[in-house]
Amino acid sequence: MLPVVVIAGRPNVGKSTLFNKLAGRRHALVADTPGVTRDRKDATAMLRGREVRLVDTAGLEESAPETLYGRMRASSEAAVSQADLVLFVIDARAGVTPADEHFAAWLRRQGRPMLLVVNKAEGRGGAAAALDAYSLGLGEPIAISAEHSEGIADLMGHIADRLPEGPSREDRPDTLKLAIVGRPNAGKSTLLNRLIGEERMITGPEPGLTRDSVAVRFHDEQGAIELVDTAGLRKRARVDVGLEKMSTSSTIEALKMAEVVVVAVDATEAEQGRGLHDQDLQIARLVEREGRACIIAMTKWDAVTDRNFARKAVSDRLEASLAQMKGIPVVTLSGITGQGVDKLLPTVRQAHEIWNRRVATGALNRWFEAALERHQAPLVDGRRLKLRYITQAKARPPTFIVFGTRAEQTPEDYQRYLVNSLRETFSLPGTPVRIQFRGSNNPYADE
Repeated sequence: MLPVVVIAGRPNVGKSTLFNKLAGRRHALVADTPGVTRDRKDATAMLRGREVRLVDTAGLEESAPETLYGRMRASSEAAVSQADLVLFVIDARAGVTPADEHFAAWLRRQGRPMLLVVNKAEGRGGAAAALDAYSLGLGEPIAISAEHSEGIADLMGHIADRLPEGPSREDRPDTLKLAIVGRPNAGKSTLLNRLIGEERMITGPEPGLTRDSVAVRFHDEQGAIELVDTAGLRKRARVDVGLEKMSTSSTIEALKMAEVVVVAVDATEAEQGRGLHDQDLQIARLVEREGRACIIAMTKWDAVTDRNFARKAVSDRLEASLAQMKGIPVVTLSGITGQGVDKLLPTVRQAHEIWNRRVATGALNRWFEAALERHQAPLVDGRRLKLRYITQAKARPPTFIVFGTRAEQTPEDYQRYLVNSLRETFSLPGTPVRIQFRGSNNPYADE
């Protein structure tokens, strides 16, 4: 296991800016609005030659446990309890506040190794203000400006010096990258919590609780999985707030980094309506366009009364509207009760295997000859195309190249025939299948 470094502090002291700076790329949303970060967010980072797991947390606030901010604080406290090192961040511009003093006292009682980080300490004035932080009794303050990259190298050195030994990069197993996407309030965060066995994500009746893409590493029987829960994707016309636009962008970026994508669909809505909402289909088409393996998870299954109707309505809509990913597996489950959740990860592993599959060249060309015999290549401008042979260019997703005279002119309906036949013959359900066509005048052109 990698050593865990948790960034904690009250809201709007720059925790997410520091997280992004240490991680080396924009993982967390950053805005002037306090409380943007609601869930713990993970990233792997290399700090002075040490690989660590960084955790960004929601701001520590005093709130009733049943409120949203109370649930956010409970999540942050759980992260601190698992930390190998806590970076307690305060704001040099605001000075030491009563809230800082309260949470500093609480952190001391937790008994975790800690560094006191004074952020927004630009220039001489900021460094002088950082001296006030000695009053917290947490040792020497480390003055930085995450926004301007001042003091970051020094902070990395302090972190590396305080960490326990961890495994090298070479010792880490291959990790399957999985994303959960869907419309707001489809049960994505509840499902993630059930999969990992802890209340990692903030959940509740309020739609849109998850604002950013949040990664969690865990293991199943076959190895490591990096699971990303994402903010709900709305129709573009309804995404008109700056922070929500950032959330949508983060979700699409997470989807592009994934290998397998679970599209969470609210089964209660599927039962009431046409099976799948138009936006659910648009999300699935986005998954196909990005070339990722896809699974449909019908969530809230415990609340569905006519299950046969709901299941058939979804299957019919997929068959009619998503033919380019024919055979997408559908898993019915409930994140609340746990019903059916045990079927999801085996389905994910199977989809991942199909997405990585390579077809032997001999078997591929035997299929190709038979496919041409069943339905010969069409006429184009009065002349029949001569499709000569096929090869698999790559997997992830399975991608093939057909060579022949004027192959690039192959009509779309014949292309669909070949894709469907390939999918059926070599058992490639629910994954994008790409076929490219190259004219024989330049068969070795770049892809």
